[in-house]
Amino acid sequence: MLKHKDHFHGSDLEKIEDIYGIKKEDITSFSANVNPLGISPLLRDTLSRHVDAITSYPDRDYTKLRKSICDYTGAQFENIIVGNGSTELISLFIQSTHPKKALILGPTYSEYEREITLEGGHTLYYPLKEENDFQMDVNDFCHQLNDSIDLLVLCNPNNPTASAITKKEMRKILDTALQYGMFVMVDETYEEFAPDAANMSSIPLTNNYTNLIVLRGISKFFAAPGLRLGYAVTGNPDLLKHINTKKNPWTINSLAEIAGCIMFSDKEYIEKTKNLITTERERMTNELSKLDTVKVYPSCTNFILVKILKEEVTSEIMFDHCIKKGLMIRDCSTFPFLDNSYIRFCLMSPEKNTELLEAMKELLA
Repeated sequence: MLKHKDHFHGSDLEKIEDIYGIKKEDITSFSANVNPLGISPLLRDTLSRHVDAITSYPDRDYTKLRKSICDYTGAQFENIIVGNGSTELISLFIQSTHPKKALILGPTYSEYEREITLEGGHTLYYPLKEENDFQMDVNDFCHQLNDSIDLLVLCNPNNPTASAITKKEMRKILDTALQYGMFVMVDETYEEFAPDAANMSSIPLTNNYTNLIVLRGISKFFAAPGLRLGYAVTGNPDLLKHINTKKNPWTINSLAEIAGCIMFSDKEYIEKTKNLITTERERMTNELSKLDTVKVYPSCTNFILVKILKEEVTSEIMFDHCIKKGLMIRDCSTFPFLDNSYIRFCLMSPEKNTELLEAMKELLA
């Protein structure tokens, strides 16, 4: 297990606008991993009718919203807690459990380590191996666990590798973690994009494991990061009570509460999103795999990790080439355990995906 200290976030559109002189409105962000369909049509058509809701405080228990999440995920109502984005819930969970030592997959999202460090904890990384397509070896992972570790943090599917742990594999991890008294935090931000989500989600496991908390939000799948709505599911009543004690009341505003109920019920939008992502993921993977200058890693979500095999082309060069065409990909050299041969891009509309593909081929073909 390795230790990695340095984390950086990708440049935002305002910085790109300033550096490259490109208006942010003219940039297509393949870096944000947000649903290319935009917000739910049902939400767009109906939310304005509820604007008067801002004249009242939200329900302190968010009963209607939690029931909507219950219907959408199959989670038990009493096991659901909502927050101001999944980021708030990550922070509240870390504050409630005070982990002294945490084990995190690498490479992955940097916010986990930041929150653990702020709470005075220490983090180790379990590096996913490139030769295994960054897919976890669950048996090896479980053999690394011991009673010095308080917390496991698993992003599933993982960002940026797009690899995933099945429900069966997660059971093995949870069983091992129980032996050592560890909590397991599973971030399912990208789970809803997966073609076999039912075989991947850990939410049903919260009915059987008290050492598990599962986090989700609406930023990526529902394309609504500005609403700041997240939720968590855990079958541990003491943990729920502790988080609710620390949590400020009314952190979700009235319109976000209503918006959540609307989005989770828009079945047509949900199905259309899954179909688009599945089709474009297969097409882009197949097209890039025809090139001998890249390695394309298997993906079960809405983004694809690529390794550039052409020596004279780095991730920085590819980023620079694409952004000048108004196409913003993710240079993955700042992720732990990745170097400047890795890039990541999310799936957008078929037309934009083709545009990106052609831009990449200009350097790779």
